Amino acid sequence: MNTYEDIAQIIDEENVEFIRLQFSDIFGNLKNIAVTPGQLERVAKNQYTLNSTAMFGGLVEYGEELFLYPDLDTFIILPWRSQGGKVAKFICDVCYEDGTPFEMAPRTILKKVLEEAKKEGYYFNVNTECEFFLFHIDDHGNPTTISHENAGYLDVGPVDFGENARRELVLTLDEMGFEVESSHHEKAPAQHEIDFTQGEALETADALVTFKFAVRSIAKRFGLYATFMPKPKFGEAGSGMHLNFSMYKDGKNLFNPENGEKLSEIAQHFTAGILYHAEGMCAITNPIVNSYKRILTGFKKPAIISWSRKHDKSVVKVRKFFGETMVDIRFPDPAADPYLSIAICIAAGLDGIRQKMPLLEEGAKTGKQLPGNLKDALRHFKKDKYICEVLGEEFSKLYLQLKTEEWDEYMLQVSDWEISRYLNKM
Repeated sequence: MNTYEDIAQIIDEENVEFIRLQFSDIFGNLKNIAVTPGQLERVAKNQYTLNSTAMFGGLVEYGEELFLYPDLDTFIILPWRSQGGKVAKFICDVCYEDGTPFEMAPRTILKKVLEEAKKEGYYFNVNTECEFFLFHIDDHGNPTTISHENAGYLDVGPVDFGENARRELVLTLDEMGFEVESSHHEKAPAQHEIDFTQGEALETADALVTFKFAVRSIAKRFGLYATFMPKPKFGEAGSGMHLNFSMYKDGKNLFNPENGEKLSEIAQHFTAGILYHAEGMCAITNPIVNSYKRILTGFKKPAIISWSRKHDKSVVKVRKFFGETMVDIRFPDPAADPYLSIAICIAAGLDGIRQKMPLLEEGAKTGKQLPGNLKDALRHFKKDKYICEVLGEEFSKLYLQLKTEEWDEYMLQVSDWEISRYLNKM
């Protein structure tokens, strides 16, 4: 475990000039305060404050002064800022002045879920399969949806124009201490995927936050813009963020079948819990208007709520990897906050275990589909009292309010499709 003395020595030896104190708002947007090494003593005393509106995308005046408590184990020097003085970063917990965790901070919510699981002797490993697009930037530095490549699934250079940027990203992540399992070009032109090896749930959530930050930073060096928007182009595949879970107790993966079982009893109940709560989870795992353009349009869409060991169209896929059974939750997308998504997946699975929920036969339909739009997802979210309780009453009420306002704002817009469809006919 790092100490501030260790970190101060590294900062001095590596000529670090700036330190980013990073945290996520309730929508999963990365925020930070940058300080110089001369302020490390103040950082160590958790004396950096933030205006609480930053936790709510500037949309809410909360009124409480909040403080940043750096997690020393998340200290990393950012390799891509090596010109002159270097830049390092911490991921911080958001707390009240007395150190009490701020109950609406996504990292706090995940830590609470993991602590509840720990009381029952459970811990979770998670790995991710995160997709994104690399597009060109216009002459003014603004992102576009333009790419001049036409590569497809698993294609290589020179067809894959983003190969060099993706390779640089993987090497950078490796330099930062991340274990990248694999990377490849995905189905759509300019679409890419990078997969991590399994890690402890909180570490994986922290890694995803840093990963998205790194992807955008490295892409910029190549004159590209990286976007985690789920469905940036009509007629092309959307981007997902699969979350693969293994569940352990006393060092044993409880999802591994025994005695001729096809699927362990714990894995059955965990999967049943995910299927039961899937509709209510979508407001968190698929949190924006654009998320549902991916869910509803082809390309192995995980719209029908079912599970399988073979088929990619299922919401949940139970699979083996090097002899270890994992529950692959396939409907989340990369617009989602990693902390909240992992938290509610674990909580939903644990509810299935505690309630001993029965699992339908493989491939059998539950009679339910994932929500068709954000408004529908918010309706299911409000009805799912358990998911709202996991996230906290205050968080759920405010999140529902802000996301409903987002939907209402979207509905006021007049799209190009409407103009094209109706202007010359009405």
